[in-house]
Amino acid sequence: MLTIKQITDDKEAVIRGLEKKHFPNARQVIDKVIEIDNQRKAAQAQADQMLASLKGLSKQIGALMKEGKKEEAAAAKQQVEQIKKQAADFDELKKKAEEERTQLLYTVPNVPYDLVPEGKSAEDNVVVKTGGHDTVLPENALPHWELAKKYNLIDFDLGVKITGAGFPVYIGQGARLQRALINFFLDEARAAGYTEIMPPTVVNAASGYGTGQLPDKEGQMYHCNADDLYLIPTAEVPVTNIYRDVILSEKDLPIKNCAYTQCFRREAGSYGKDVRGLNRLHEFSKIEIVRIDTPEHSEASHQEMLNHVEGLLQKLELPYRILRLCGGDMSFTAAICYDFEVYSEAQQRWLEVSSVSNFDSYQANRLQCRYRSAETGKIQLAHTLNGSALALPRIVAALLEDFQTPDGIRIPRALQPYMGCDMIK
Repeated sequence: MLTIKQITDDKEAVIRGLEKKHFPNARQVIDKVIEIDNQRKAAQAQADQMLASLKGLSKQIGALMKEGKKEEAAAAKQQVEQIKKQAADFDELKKKAEEERTQLLYTVPNVPYDLVPEGKSAEDNVVVKTGGHDTVLPENALPHWELAKKYNLIDFDLGVKITGAGFPVYIGQGARLQRALINFFLDEARAAGYTEIMPPTVVNAASGYGTGQLPDKEGQMYHCNADDLYLIPTAEVPVTNIYRDVILSEKDLPIKNCAYTQCFRREAGSYGKDVRGLNRLHEFSKIEIVRIDTPEHSEASHQEMLNHVEGLLQKLELPYRILRLCGGDMSFTAAICYDFEVYSEAQQRWLEVSSVSNFDSYQANRLQCRYRSAETGKIQLAHTLNGSALALPRIVAALLEDFQTPDGIRIPRALQPYMGCDMIK
């Protein structure tokens, strides 16, 4: 959530940033936020004035009582009661203005950094780096959904029977490959200094609001109506919310957490060839890395996270590219975001496997995640960052497709100790 100081310090810069994200009626919404905040400040000033007058009246009543002027003291007491009621009314107006301002700010996305390119959609994202090797497939190469059937790794039809489309069942070496990737990614994260967390996979509404999934992505989340709980779309939600309403010490930053969870997304409106097989699921496994840091170090933290994800793809021997997302393709909460994509030779297209974002103070303001400066003792908002390291479905799709051979599916060297074999046959 944007801060009032951020908005009032440079309103025009905020509006330009929101327009880069193609947020409709940016100027009108920001002007409305400022108008409501001015109402809040006016009510606060009136309440403060009333309270100041009460102090003077209290002294006056004491003096009148000492002088034996009981009737005048009684009249002053009645005046005190009236002023208290007026002060309470102004305090109520202030609270209503604060609530209205907060609810409006919940609908306003984060302002992108200057480095974020202009653009409306994924076609306008900027490729900043490519890596890995060219893949040479055998003749009559198969897409992963056919390989999964051929080697009895994943049963999509069984998932439909048990639950519905988008909930595959992993079998035998397919299940083992999932577990191998999970353990490999977690071990790599721990080696990079991340503390592993095993959080709940359902959260309350406050957690959803804290990281920005609510109200923006409410329709994409599975909701347990009876308990008003939400299935998580990513471990970012419960892990970042560990630090909701917490004041951290600067010496403990950066905080580095990782978590493996199942993730749940309705993906309403998804259809066509781009959702075949593992390309887009309603339930999937993902390892998430989350950081809490100071504003001064968050850019360096972001780069370290990008380096970590790139290292994973290099160890998996997959061809990849890194994209800086344009304003129109960024998430609601991100100030800057880079996507990692791996190339599927069999499908002849790039598959997104990770997004690594810096949220600046946007999530921290919603969460009231703050830290105390070691130098000044001042309490201020932290910065939050997160990234997939990595999401499994499209990694599995690329591994199956890019490493298929006439004799089976080759396992990358880094993954072989976790699989206990070098080939799926």
